[in-house]
This record gives sequence, structure tokens and C-alpha cells, in this order.
Amino acid sequence: MPIIVNLDVMMAKRKMSLNELSEKVGLTLSNLSILKTGKAKAIRFSTLDAICKVLDCQPADILEYREELS
Repeated sequence: MPIIVNLDVMMAKRKMSLNELSEKVGLTLSNLSILKTGKAKAIRFSTLDAICKVLDCQPADILEYREELS
């Protein structure tokens, strides 16, 4: 999929663990892990909003589009 999730990069920049982000955002560890590893098929705007608030970033810092080379 050409959508890349850079949640791990933003968490590293903010020196925040998955546990801490999970508590602050109000999502389960497993759901955040699925998102972090790029296995999620969708994300709610409310979830993206909460993550961006906690990590003090923009949605584009979390999600990136890369065209697939064929």
C-alpha cells in the first residue's frame, strides 16, 4: 500500500513509548501497534486528531503517500 505510517518516527522524535501514547490517546496497545506497524486498513479522524494533539504534530507527519514503483 502506498500509504506509509510514520507513527514510530514521531514517537521517537517525542521520546514517547507506545504505552504512554496509548494512555494519553485512549486507544488500546494492540490498536496502536496495528497502526504503528502499518497493518491498519483505516484510521478515524478523531484518532488522528488525538495522536496529533499528543505528539504535537500534523497529520502529514504521521501519514505519508509514496507512489509504488512497478
